[in-house]
Amino acid sequence: MENEKGNDKVLSLIEHLVELRRRLIVIVFAVVIGMGVAWNFSGPVLTFIEKPLTGKTYLTEVKKSAYLKVKEHFPSLYTRYQLDKEFTVAPKDRRLNYSAPLEPFFVQCKISAIAGLILVLPVVFFQIWLFVAPGLTIKEKRMVLPFISVSTLSFCVGALFFLLIIWPVIINFSLSYEAEGLQSWFNLSSYVNFCLRLILMFGLIFELPILMLLLGRFGIVTYPFLARNRKYALLASSIIAAFHADLITMFVIMVPLYLMYEISIWVVWLFGKKRPVPETSELAPID
Repeated sequence: MENEKGNDKVLSLIEHLVELRRRLIVIVFAVVIGMGVAWNFSGPVLTFIEKPLTGKTYLTEVKKSAYLKVKEHFPSLYTRYQLDKEFTVAPKDRRLNYSAPLEPFFVQCKISAIAGLILVLPVVFFQIWLFVAPGLTIKEKRMVLPFISVSTLSFCVGALFFLLIIWPVIINFSLSYEAEGLQSWFNLSSYVNFCLRLILMFGLIFELPILMLLLGRFGIVTYPFLARNRKYALLASSIIAAFHADLITMFVIMVPLYLMYEISIWVVWLFGKKRPVPETSELAPID
């Protein structure tokens, strides 16, 4: 009897691994197809990634508005620190450089792969759903379309948030170190790899509430558990961010990551699995 139970567990594990392999194969094929489609517009994607190199980003307008406020309310400070020079600085024409013969080709492959992955995200999340669906109830299985839609949207919002808001800040901060005798000379692979890595990271960071919701529905995590472990979440966010060399990148990763944890707490509280309240037995009256 014990041997039969042990064999059933082994078979169950093997079946799960076979199912996982099947889902991964479908995902890989989908990404390859997406990569082929994305190859046609990998050039415009690279051009968009290069935009902050000019030094003119949304930060330029924010800075200009702030300096005009200083001029209006504190004209002496405006004159003393010569803030008017900020308006006369022309955007620079900086170029990415490569040193290996096939380096641009491999960079184009990487851009196409990440863009292709984003294009086929609905397929990726559908395969993930099919893998975890056997452990769901009939009512929960009906949530497949909301799961795929919200997961895809969350990843795309995270990626766009990085590209439109965070990426210009990082490059602008890096370019601020330029001075006489110190000129930026960005390598193509290093520049693009850094950007693509952070796109994936921010996409995954914005998936954290979805992951916590799934774990909450399975009863693995609960609202009280997440709420009382905030300090460990902050520590984990700091450790994950510490893998990046510069302080600015560490900061822009740590803050959104921890904010997503806070959102996860409320998502689990609202939609997580509710534990049944134990019934209190009534005491029999004493004669």
